[in-house]
Amino acid sequence: MPFRLSLFHVSAVALLILSSAILNHGRSTPARDVCASLDQPNPLAELFPNNATGVLNATLAIIPITLEAARRLIPPQYGILEQAYRALIPDFPEGMYPVMVQAAHDHDVQLRAYGITIDDFSRVGFEFPFLDLLGDGYSSFRWAPAQLITATHDIALEGSRAYGTVVSPAEWEPVCDAYRALPNGATYFKGKSVTTPEFVELEMSRLQDITLNPYPLNFFKNITNQPTFANASTCDNMIRWFNTSMSVGEFAPAPVLGRIRANAFPFEGLEKEYTGVYGVQVATPFIENNYLDCQSMRGYAGTGGPGDSYIEGANVDE
Repeated sequence: MPFRLSLFHVSAVALLILSSAILNHGRSTPARDVCASLDQPNPLAELFPNNATGVLNATLAIIPITLEAARRLIPPQYGILEQAYRALIPDFPEGMYPVMVQAAHDHDVQLRAYGITIDDFSRVGFEFPFLDLLGDGYSSFRWAPAQLITATHDIALEGSRAYGTVVSPAEWEPVCDAYRALPNGATYFKGKSVTTPEFVELEMSRLQDITLNPYPLNFFKNITNQPTFANASTCDNMIRWFNTSMSVGEFAPAPVLGRIRANAFPFEGLEKEYTGVYGVQVATPFIENNYLDCQSMRGYAGTGGPGDSYIEGANVDE
């Protein structure tokens, strides 16, 4: 049975932000020299004022690696649910595993009931979906062991480290958005650590024909709504909504093809370039429930229903 979560509560991240606000004499997180983002405003804050909500504008790209390589990288106690991803992408090459790169800009994150907002920030990392964290042979989780995160954003840095994530403070091109248009029509995004040689750089071109993308949108919906963990002490439940006005018309998810250059955990130590990488660029609002008992999320296996763009009794399209 799919897990169900109560959304009408003050999440752990809410407590973290509230604590920060109290330490700053009750004010919202201090404003820095924040530039103007092109991202749309958060449409969920009014619907869910007691929850951490926001907008995530991201490039999601898939790098196929061998199952043998995946098994070397992923901690051995977590099985790989190959049947789960093959149910979504049956033509995926045999003997391969889909690593996801998520290059994202978090925008308009807030707790409406408390009048608290936090500055925008960017992040990027390699993520490993369809893992059997609970050993039940069914529930899909996503391992996100490391991230580059905006160096000046203490809440984002410490919030990620609390999961056991390997965090590298980073600077970005562009500073305020998920990607920048290049003269050749492609888009560009780069995160570079300010403390280590690590970096991740994407250059992607939009496909005119969505059928050219081997990964359907439901595949990305599934991955991005899988519960996420780093050291498995706790899990993150980010509910991404793909069914709002933010993802239709001119803002509809855009299939892309391009290249990724990187030197980042768990592939650090050697710069690598991946070409012919397919993905999607999409902005989605989200509700986030942080630092949950991973056992409480037993049963997540796919799209549809709780955990994927669905909140009972609420529909922002109406």
